[in-house]
Amino acid sequence: MADLKYTNSRRSVVRPTIGLLCLAVTMACGVTGSRAGPVSPSLDQIQTVVVIFAENRSLDNLYNGFPGADTFAGKPLSLFAQRDRDGSILHELPPVWGGLTGRGVPDPVTQAMSAHLPNQPFRVDDPQGFNRPLSTRTHDLWHRYYQNQMQINGGRNDMFVAWADSGAMPMSYWDGTRMEMWQVARRYTLADHFFMGAFGGSFLNHQWLACACAPYYPDADTSPAHPVISAADPSGTSLLVAANSPRSALEGIPKFVRDGNLTPDFHAINTMQPPYQPSGNAPAAGQDPRFADPAQATTLPPQTIPTIGDRLSEKEVTWAWYASAWQDVLVHGNHYPTPDFQYHHQPYNYFLNYAPGTPARQAHLRDGGLAGMRFIDDIDHGALPQVSFYKPQGNLNEHSGYADIQSGDHHIANLIAHLEKSPQWPHMLVIVTYDENGGLWDHVAPPKGDRWGPGSRIPAIIISPYARRGYVDHTVQDTTSILKFLTERFHLRTLDGLATREQAIQASTGRPLGDLTGALLLTRGMR
Repeated sequence: MADLKYTNSRRSVVRPTIGLLCLAVTMACGVTGSRAGPVSPSLDQIQTVVVIFAENRSLDNLYNGFPGADTFAGKPLSLFAQRDRDGSILHELPPVWGGLTGRGVPDPVTQAMSAHLPNQPFRVDDPQGFNRPLSTRTHDLWHRYYQNQMQINGGRNDMFVAWADSGAMPMSYWDGTRMEMWQVARRYTLADHFFMGAFGGSFLNHQWLACACAPYYPDADTSPAHPVISAADPSGTSLLVAANSPRSALEGIPKFVRDGNLTPDFHAINTMQPPYQPSGNAPAAGQDPRFADPAQATTLPPQTIPTIGDRLSEKEVTWAWYASAWQDVLVHGNHYPTPDFQYHHQPYNYFLNYAPGTPARQAHLRDGGLAGMRFIDDIDHGALPQVSFYKPQGNLNEHSGYADIQSGDHHIANLIAHLEKSPQWPHMLVIVTYDENGGLWDHVAPPKGDRWGPGSRIPAIIISPYARRGYVDHTVQDTTSILKFLTERFHLRTLDGLATREQAIQASTGRPLGDLTGALLLTRGMR
C-alpha cells in the first residue's frame, strides 16, 4: 500500500504507512456508523497523562543535528559568535573557570587546558577535543532569572558567555545520537520550538509547571528575606552591575550589586526553600519538625495561588506528583551523590493546600521511591492516576555539576520502556521535557511573552500510541503548553498565568500557544 505523507508547512515528518497510522489511532480504520474509511478519535481517548521533568539542558546541547529539527548543525559557526560585556565580539571564548568537570570529580580537563577555544559552540565529547563521555559530570553554570534574560539579549542569544560564571561552558554541546532518548525521539515526536516557561532556573520553572506563576513574598522588605531582594535596573530584565565587576568575560566572572532570590517587588524568581519538610532549611528550635524555619531568609511563606493540581481536583481528575527519593530523604536525610534530592524541585511543597497533615498532601504528593521504583511499580500495575508528574532524584536528572547525562538518559528511557508495556499505555500521553536550559546556549530566540518568560529553548518529546511517528513539530510551545493541554483535555478552569501567556504568545507570533496536540493523530471531537 502506498505511503501516506502529512503535509504541513510548519512541521517535518517521516512518512508513516497507512498500517502504522491505523495502529497509532487504535481501530481508526474501518466503518464507524455509516461512514467508511479512516476516522481519527478525539482527544478524550487520552485517559492517562504522564509528565517527566528532567533538568537543565537546551535543545542544541543534546539534539544538535536531529533529523528535521531546527538546530545549528550545518550552519556557519561564525553566526553564533558571542559578544563581550561591552557588546564587542570576543576574539576567543574565555576558559572554563575552575575546569571542565563538576564537584567531587577529578578533573582531566583543567582551566588552562580549556583556554583559547574559538568563539563558537564546542563539542565536549569530540574525540579530537576534550573527548569526555556522556557519563561525565561537567561544570555547573549560572541559570538564574536575570542572567537568562541578559544572555538572550533581546533574542540574539549572543551574551551567554558574557553573563556566565563558567566561562566557555554555555557554548558546549554533545553528540546526542549516543543517547537512548535520541532513539525514542526518532520513534515519536520531537517538539523543536518548545521553550522553558520562565526565565532562569529550576525553582521558578517548577513553580511554573504547577501554577504558571511567580511566587510572592508579602512585605519582603520588612521580613527576614530583605537581604535577598535583587538590585535590578528599571527595565526589570537585568541586574545592576557592580563597579568592581571585570569589564570583559575574558577577565573573570561578572559581579552584581545584589543578585538575589526576589524581585524588587517581592516575587520569588531564584531558589527559595519550601516552608515544609523536606526543605533545605531545617525547623526552628521548638518548632513543629514538619516545617522549615520561617526566620531564614530563603524560606518562602506558604503560597495560596491556584495550581493546576487544584484545577484537576475541582473536576475530580485524579493526579499525583511523584518525587523520587521523597520518603527516603524524610526518613534518612539527604546524601550526595545519591540520591542528592533537590528540595526546590518539589513545587507543591510550597503551597498551603498541600501542607503537612492535609488530605491533599496525602492524596497527591507521592514517594516515587529510590531511583523511581515506586513510580515504576505503579506503571507496571496500571495504577497511575489520570495525571502524573514525575521528578527524578538529583543523580538521575541530568543537571550539570552534580549529575551526568548518561545516567539520567538511561533512567528516563527505562521509564518509557515500562510505560509502553503498562496496562494504561493504549490511552496514554507522555511528555518528556526539561525544566530549563541550565545556562546552556541555544541558537533559537524565544518568542516575546510576558514578564516571566518564556526563556530559552529546551527539548520536549511527545510519546503516545496516538503520537505521530518519526515527526518533528515546529509549533511554538513552552512549559505552559502542558498546562494548556491538561486544561483542554479535562475541561478545567484556566489559570490566570496560562491566560496571560496565551495572550502574549498570540500577540507576538500571530499564532496561538501550542498545546501539544500538533504531535497527535487526534481530533478535538465533540467537546
